[in-house]
Amino acid sequence: MADEPTPARKALGDFAPKLVELTDEVLFGDVWERPGLSPRDRSLVTVTTLAALYRTEQLGNHLRLALANGLTKDELVEAITHLAFYAGWPSAMTAVTQLKDIVEGPNTG
Repeated sequence: MADEPTPARKALGDFAPKLVELTDEVLFGDVWERPGLSPRDRSLVTVTTLAALYRTEQLGNHLRLALANGLTKDELVEAITHLAFYAGWPSAMTAVTQLKDIVEGPNTG
């Protein structure tokens, strides 16, 4: 499985090889592996930052990763609700809508 290309390599490997190398080796290979925070806590920080900065292109993948890293849907909803008062309502509504689509599937209600 170690030989399987990373998501970044699949998406951009031929187009932006150095950016992919830095993503794989530095960001996910070093920063995400540092012992100071658990993957769960890193996911919480990352999701809330992406939501607050309205970085919707990256948010969905990190919401999925946050769920895989042990955050629950309810914890993510609570974090997004909390940040609405600091980062703005549109950012929070967009983030919670993306989370709902991930958890329940799009157009479920």
